Amino acid sequence: MDSRNIVTLIEVRDLQMHFPLGGFGRTLARLRGEVAPVVRAVDSVSFDVAPGETLGLVGESGCGKSTVARCLVRLLDPTGGSIRYAGKEIATLDPHALKPFRRDIQMVFQDPTASLNPRLSVRSMVEEALMLHTKYAPKERRARVEELMHEVGLGRDLLDRYPHELSGGQRQRVNIARAIATNPRFVVLDEPTSALDVSLRSRAILLLENLREHHGLSYLFISHDLATVKYLASRVAVMYLGSIVELSDTRDLFAKPLHPYTRALLAAVPVPDPDAKRDDFALAGEIPSPIDVAPGCRLRGRCPLAKPVCAERPPLKEVAPGRFVACHLASELDA
Repeated sequence: MDSRNIVTLIEVRDLQMHFPLGGFGRTLARLRGEVAPVVRAVDSVSFDVAPGETLGLVGESGCGKSTVARCLVRLLDPTGGSIRYAGKEIATLDPHALKPFRRDIQMVFQDPTASLNPRLSVRSMVEEALMLHTKYAPKERRARVEELMHEVGLGRDLLDRYPHELSGGQRQRVNIARAIATNPRFVVLDEPTSALDVSLRSRAILLLENLREHHGLSYLFISHDLATVKYLASRVAVMYLGSIVELSDTRDLFAKPLHPYTRALLAAVPVPDPDAKRDDFALAGEIPSPIDVAPGCRLRGRCPLAKPVCAERPPLKEVAPGRFVACHLASELDA
């Protein structure tokens, strides 16, 4: 599918992923004659990704970022909402109808070790993607595998090794090679550098950026590392408790956050200069459970700026060209 001439590559609207609560919680609800509660991991999430763009997705652990990622590549079947790729709805496709899209939408997972089959060599794992999604002859597949190894900075001498014989950085590069083997247009990067040490992390980031520029890839880059997001992403979506609370151009968001949660995230980033002026804005407590979330603004129990108006849930609305925020008090933060 040629998606090079479209304005929006990925269009997500009101995406929902709710998991029924199991175990004791479900049993207790049944005994009480109540409807079993659900975990609202993703609740009405909307965003777009343009061809060649990197959209960063940030937020605390447990806010639903990885669940969004798995919905986009259809490892999970969304509870509701729409996912359109190059104008085609894919959220509701069955596995057979979804197959043509698999080569165009790929994913790099957080854990490079768990993502690889320990019983297969590097050659077999990379070639497997080509066997599933292309019509290359065996000789063409072998040549393509060697080309991919070169692209991700690995030597051909590693082709016959197994995952346990590779370093963490090498394993993640193999994962990246598998992801780009089918010439995808969109790649979901779920914390791809978090398991690497600092030196390997910087090399992986440069590799991902070079591949994006060379192949015209679009990324959804999920990370806790705001410095990396600032470097890689052209826009950033901030997620809290299953919903996006701010979406903005990267430069504007880092210069002037409009949502209290975004401000708190940025204030928590370490600053190397001890004499530099810091924002001491902070939230109270921990992120609450996504089970049966209370009405109103989801941050109000933690937000030091909360007011009575926050009892009503704020919509994600455009407050300036390209700037979206879900906060009744955004104008006060912007003052």
